[in-house]
Formats: sequence, C-alpha cells, structure tokens
Amino acid sequence: MEEPKAHVLRFYDQNQDEPVLHSFARGTALVYVRKAPERGESPNQDAAALVPLAPDGGLLVVADGAGGQPAGAQAVRLAVTAFIRTVRHAVRRGNEDLRSAILAAFDNANQTILDLGIGAATTLAVAEIRGEHLRCYHVGDSQIMQFGQRGKRKYETLAHSPVGYAVEAGVLGEKEALVHEHRHLVTNMLGMAEMRIDVGPLLPLARHDTVVVASDGLLDNVYPDEIVKTLRAGDFLPGGRSLARRCRERMDSFDPTRPGKPDDVTFLAYRRRG
Repeated sequence: MEEPKAHVLRFYDQNQDEPVLHSFARGTALVYVRKAPERGESPNQDAAALVPLAPDGGLLVVADGAGGQPAGAQAVRLAVTAFIRTVRHAVRRGNEDLRSAILAAFDNANQTILDLGIGAATTLAVAEIRGEHLRCYHVGDSQIMQFGQRGKRKYETLAHSPVGYAVEAGVLGEKEALVHEHRHLVTNMLGMAEMRIDVGPLLPLARHDTVVVASDGLLDNVYPDEIVKTLRAGDFLPGGRSLARRCRERMDSFDPTRPGKPDDVTFLAYRRRG
C-alpha cells in the first residue's frame, strides 16, 4: 500500500468542547476526545489518531489508559506513537502486507509499555479502512462497531472483560452490563506479557455504513442502540454533537435506571462519501 502525503492526526491530552470533522480515506471522520469532568488539571488518559495510508484507506485508532494503573496518559501516548511509527515504517518498506504490519505494531506498542516497568497499561482499538472493506483489531475494552444507514448492527468487537464475555454468552443483557459492578474489570491490555490481539474478518463496507471506534467513556454512558440511532444517517456533525452531549449529561447526573460513569471519553466515527 502506497503511503500518501497526508499527515497523521494525533489527539493526545485533548479536551474538546465539540466533535470535529476531518476529511479521511475518501470519506469523513468525526473526532471527539474529552477529559472526565472530575479530572481537573490531570491529563486525559485517552488518545486517538487518524492514520492515512492510501487515498482510500487508513486507520482509526483509540487507546484508553488504565485508570487504576500508573502513568495512564504516558502509556497511551507511548503506545499510539509506537504503533503509528511501526505501521508507517512497514508501509514505507513495502515488504509486508498491512495486516502483518498492524500486528507487529501492536506487539511493538505492547513492548514499549512493558519496558516502562511501572505496571502501566492501555487498551488499543484499530479499525482498518481499505476502500470498500473494513478489518478490526483490538486489545481491551475499547470497542469498534459497524452499522448500516437503517440501523442494522453489522459487526461489533468483544470487550475483553468478564462482563463482555457474559454478554457474548447471553448471560447478561446489554443494559444490565452497563450497570454491572464489575464493568470496570479488563482482562487483556497492552502492558501485559500475555497480551493477545483480536483480529476481525475482512468485512464489506457499504457506502452508507458508519464505523465507530470508542473508549469505555462512551460505552459506559450510552447504550449501543443510542449510538447507532444517533449516527446511522444524516449529517455527521449534529449527530456527533448530540452523542457527546448525551454522554456528558449521563456523567453529570446520577440515575440508577440508566448508565452514568464519569470518565475520559473518546469516539471516532467514519463514513465514506456518497
């Protein structure tokens, strides 16, 4: 895959008031990265990137540092930087396929966090856009969704957590999962020697499909069906603003009948141009 002249867009320690639109991979990418309302002067422990790799292709990247571990903000910055550097170097060399390059980049990012030697950890979710196809890679509980213009959920990654596995097995429903006491537990992250990478199938990406990559700051506060309903059709920016506003409102007010958890929140959404 030939590397274009377009620059990588990195989003480190951001605190956006509103989502922002970017042209990306012959489509449109919506980016929203915001600190938790209670974080104050502490850095945002989420990070994101848009990595163009061809005129009609690129990577949507989201990382979420483990809040209970040291140096979460440092871990996400190092992981995303190492990941991007490895992928772009492989693309410039041109002697391996992109899938292999992405897997090597995950491994390199993981080793970078391990080399800190302080117990830091982070999730990493990557959506590979290649023309009319999508492939998903992830470690942890940051997730990727693909859905159609009419609201059909075509693909979702599985959160690497006891609650995620329970939902997959049918033991827990999605609404119960969002308020479960063990929702915060994650069993697979960068920074673990036994880290494993989930690689999804090569999926068709229809012209009006939407791809969302998000940290748990979104997923712990908004139901999946709400994400789909808000972003499946229409102008991206109003939908993104509505989703961001709903997420902030859930964080700011406690209601035991619905999700609500203060956290850093990041989501990227992508749609091909018609």
